Amino acid sequence: MKIAVASDHAGYSYRQQIVALLTASGHSVVDFGTDSADSVDYPDFIFPAALAVANGECDRAIVLGGSGNGEAMAANRIRGVRCGLCWNVESALLSRQHNNANALSLGARMMTLETALEIVRVWLKEEFEGGRHQSRIDKLDLPPEEVGRVSATEISPEGGKSTD
Repeated sequence: MKIAVASDHAGYSYRQQIVALLTASGHSVVDFGTDSADSVDYPDFIFPAALAVANGECDRAIVLGGSGNGEAMAANRIRGVRCGLCWNVESALLSRQHNNANALSLGARMMTLETALEIVRVWLKEEFEGGRHQSRIDKLDLPPEEVGRVSATEISPEGGKSTD
């Protein structure tokens, strides 16, 4: 699998260890940086990694920051990217099984390195269950102009169901 990786300064040291794990496991890695623990703006590194997934250059992405929140938000700005912020093995499993996450965000300040590496191992192996979850993924992939029109069962051209 070809995996994009990126981090801000807070995720830098964990990213290096994750890259080592990925290459030792036989994955191809495209590393979008940052290249030090000096303070940086995370979107500058996360956007290119997410775009690599969206355009098919990479199969998946792993992004890291202090909490992982901003990195997940940045990755999810890119259409076609489904980035899950995972904090334990169960959240990583569900992000793949139910949400078909093609990007993983980790908070280096929120977990030990050992936990982060285990999350990565599990997340890479887990498959999407499909089935009832696929219609939800399809709704996530709607063009922006359709997003406000999604209801529980249909897309209404009027923009929603009336309660009249």
